[in-house]
Amino acid sequence: MSALFNFHSFLTVVLLVICTCTFLKMQFPTILEQKTGFRGFFWKAARIGERLSPWVAAGCLTMGVSIIFF
Repeated sequence: MSALFNFHSFLTVVLLVICTCTFLKMQFPTILEQKTGFRGFFWKAARIGERLSPWVAAGCLTMGVSIIFF
């Protein structure tokens, strides 16, 4: 089933995008400089990861546990 139609998979993809964009912005800040266009989406995901990092970490931990056990 596609990640767009399964809510659990959709949340997993969103969390992975946020975590990956945040990591890339910390390692290579020039990649996500643009705030508009296609790269702007990834810049916004990195910004969410920076500002809400405790909540994103809790979401990743919860998602990891649910994937392992369910």
